[in-house]
Amino acid sequence: MYRSDLVIVPFPTHHVTMKTDRTLTAILLLLCAITLFDGMGLIIKHLSPRYSAAELSAWRNMFGLIPSLIVLYASRGWHAKGRIWKLRQWRLALSRGVILTGAQFTFYLSLGMLTFATASTITYANSLFAVALAVPLLGEKVGWMRWSAVIIGFVGVIWIVRPGSDAFSYAALLPLVAAVCYAMVGVTARMIDDDVPTPLINLYSSVVALVGAVVLALVTGGFTPIQQTGDMLWLIAMGGFGGSAVLLLIMAYRMAEQSNLAPFNYFGIPLAFLLGWVFFDEAPWNELFPGALLIVASGLIIIWRERMLKRA
Repeated sequence: MYRSDLVIVPFPTHHVTMKTDRTLTAILLLLCAITLFDGMGLIIKHLSPRYSAAELSAWRNMFGLIPSLIVLYASRGWHAKGRIWKLRQWRLALSRGVILTGAQFTFYLSLGMLTFATASTITYANSLFAVALAVPLLGEKVGWMRWSAVIIGFVGVIWIVRPGSDAFSYAALLPLVAAVCYAMVGVTARMIDDDVPTPLINLYSSVVALVGAVVLALVTGGFTPIQQTGDMLWLIAMGGFGGSAVLLLIMAYRMAEQSNLAPFNYFGIPLAFLLGWVFFDEAPWNELFPGALLIVASGLIIIWRERMLKRA
């Protein structure tokens, strides 16, 4: 990655340090984003007894639009291109919003029915589904090593869900559906033209997800009046956490290569376990292990293989 600079820069060590500093900063931003996402999940679980998943999704997207707009207006690429709002592939961008609506609804629903760590951990299977979906949607060739990693990850998911056992719950399928939808949202983003600013793509998805969540809420019983003054503050915080997390993710992935950041995504699994234990007195050891370890292992194998292919 850096060898061309070594030829023309008289003090390459200084530049390596700068690049390393940017990577470390990106990792810190990523970890902050994951923490905010988990904080958003905690609020959703806290409010689930009083508000439906569709309502919470609508509130999250409404207040989450504020950070999305801030990111878009801070994008130099968007200003340089004349602040264009319309996308050539607008149908695909809107379709991503519909898929995101399904992802949010099923994940938020699962948070109210499962332990916090279990619901969060199962959604980490989205990286496995992304590999599988990249074959038909992007035409990528996936070798035996990455397919093996996907199989290992699926075994981990099945170990957690436990279909056919007395411990099985259909609610465990909800975060699995969410993982598939989140994977589709990620893969289809790569189908949009490279010159389209990421914040604009995100804004399209967020607006459609907001409309979709409002429709779902109206169809499933309407909006519940805000029952407590503190609830509105929680709803604002929920949207702010989620929207700010997306902002930090965009910043992180623009500062460093995805392969350098991907392993740190799994920081969210032990963090979710810790937060669920602290705030809800949940410690689902039997539910999560060793399935969660297999999911992490499969993800790390995929990341390692991607880095090997890039070097080659």
